[in-house]
Amino acid sequence: MSKFSSQITTLFIVVALVCAFVPVFSVEEAEAKSLWNTCLVKITPKCALDIIGVVFENGTISDPCCNDLVKEGKVCHDTLIKYIADKPMLIAHETEYLKKSDDLWNHCVSISKSA
Repeated sequence: MSKFSSQITTLFIVVALVCAFVPVFSVEEAEAKSLWNTCLVKITPKCALDIIGVVFENGTISDPCCNDLVKEGKVCHDTLIKYIADKPMLIAHETEYLKKSDDLWNHCVSISKSA
């Protein structure tokens, strides 16, 4: 029961982070729902947090999360990272975040190919 409870808590944290970082004015409601339905549901909440940590901080990512990221797809990954990086408080370092995002993608592709 506590494992289920912690998974629900983690899911709410991911949703809150995405809502906090995604500028309301740049995402149409239908587009946000489409991104949620097609992108975010493909990865676990923990992996989503790890991905955000790698790109926007100095986090690390596990091989299973890399595999989830690759399954999510490059378009989903790029779109979600771009939305977060466009946040006014982050935009000054957008180029750095997008490079880290590309580096993460390339790393995860190489991990998934070797698996």
